Amino acid sequence: MPPLKSFAAAALAMLGTSLIAPAQAQSWPTRSVRLIVPFGPGAGADIGARLFAEKLTARWGQPVVIENKPGGDSIVAIQAFLSANDDHVLLFGPAGNFTVHPFIYSKLSYNPADLIPTVRASNTILALTVKKDAPYSNMKEFTEAARKAPGKFNSGLVQGITEFTFWGYAHYEKLDIPQVPYRDINVAPVDLSEDRIQVVMSSYAIVQPQIQAGRIKPLIVNGKSRAPAFPDIPTARESGYPSLEVDGLVGLFTLKTMPDALKEKIAADFKAAAADGSIGERLKATGQVINVGGPKEFADAINEQRTNVAAVVKAIDFKPKN
Repeated sequence: MPPLKSFAAAALAMLGTSLIAPAQAQSWPTRSVRLIVPFGPGAGADIGARLFAEKLTARWGQPVVIENKPGGDSIVAIQAFLSANDDHVLLFGPAGNFTVHPFIYSKLSYNPADLIPTVRASNTILALTVKKDAPYSNMKEFTEAARKAPGKFNSGLVQGITEFTFWGYAHYEKLDIPQVPYRDINVAPVDLSEDRIQVVMSSYAIVQPQIQAGRIKPLIVNGKSRAPAFPDIPTARESGYPSLEVDGLVGLFTLKTMPDALKEKIAADFKAAAADGSIGERLKATGQVINVGGPKEFADAINEQRTNVAAVVKAIDFKPKN
């Protein structure tokens, strides 16, 4: 009989545990929620975070506060998020900034497995741009021109997955296109317009002012499909350069200790916040596309990015920093 009692006690304990998570999900949040963003105010991810925060504040009945933590290749924000160790502190930003960290650094101050993809919020539109009066109007012409002038074309690239994607393209096409390092990538489109560099690959939002001013032009967008806001710009794959295809994934990360039921609730609340279309319309003006998905969808997209980066790392024999 004692074994039966032990079994019954264990079963009751397991049942009790299974009931805690749904109950916690229903009552969460019980106080204000902080969204840590790894960029300063006005960045694409910051704008998206604030648009969702406004809707979620009304939905949750608790303030949703944006906390900007720029710098350190996003590691400042990641460390702030992890060190808080609080299920009311969440991380909101581009996955591409984190995806490449294990390939860039031989030693990291955090464990990437502790960042749990929970909500895919949007896709940042990435674009490859050149000077408006450059003598090429498509990717094939640009690629052929760069091939004929090794080392003469300079690039400005956003750190992270954008860099690796462009490096992969240059490797596969046998191009020598030096990269100019920028502390502030927002300077690159101005340099492009004045022919100090010859190509920029970044979010569309970064180059949009110079495009609208008629100083530079986009040759492609880098996503898997044409951007709804820019239907006349072909994709990388349509242009014959699938190595330049990359989706700018922006979303929410939570702690690995957060119950699955709570993660699903948060994802469902993000979907509800986006349902009336107002967030999507406002994001469109900043070069972003609303694309809300749950934990599995976000994790699958990130894993695809990691696989692609790993292939580029191997192809170019990239060595991590110490």
